Amino acid sequence: MKRFQITEYCHHMIEAFAVETESCIDATMGNGVDTAFLCRLAGEQGKVIAFDIQEKAVENTGKLLEREGLREQAKLVLDSHDNMDKYAEAESADIIVFNFGYLPGGDHKISTKAATSVSAVEKGLGILKKGGIMSLCIYSGGDSGYEEKEALLEYIRSLDHKKYIVITHEFANRPNDPPLPVLIKKIK
Repeated sequence: MKRFQITEYCHHMIEAFAVETESCIDATMGNGVDTAFLCRLAGEQGKVIAFDIQEKAVENTGKLLEREGLREQAKLVLDSHDNMDKYAEAESADIIVFNFGYLPGGDHKISTKAATSVSAVEKGLGILKKGGIMSLCIYSGGDSGYEEKEALLEYIRSLDHKKYIVITHEFANRPNDPPLPVLIKKIK
């Protein structure tokens, strides 16, 4: 039996609520799972921009996309998600995906941080089209602590309810600080 992971859950939510999928951003590419998902969702005519600060993430993602025949659809950028506004225009993305924390299988000392993550989400909301979807997979505890989670939650709770629908979910019966999936829909 396959485990139901936070990324799978967010993928299902995106598929259920996304109206268009031509232009997507993977703000934290990691090993490329979300990037590949977005490439498949966007189709052959769609485009995906994926960001990470680690060369290993870009390398791993590139290999995954090559194996799956999706490499031509994605632009892999070795840069912080906090700089996504340098690569994408305002109101140009249908879907933006964040998976906070550290690179799976990588150095746990290199991880997303509260200040740049909140800033990146804010910039991402400016890049998101009306009707667009943003998903956040927020990890806390252990190596990553709680600062980023609390800062992100404080920020998303402050969003204007007339412009955004923000839904947080939780794994109620998982021990040890389970990840928190969040879905944001831009309505204005």
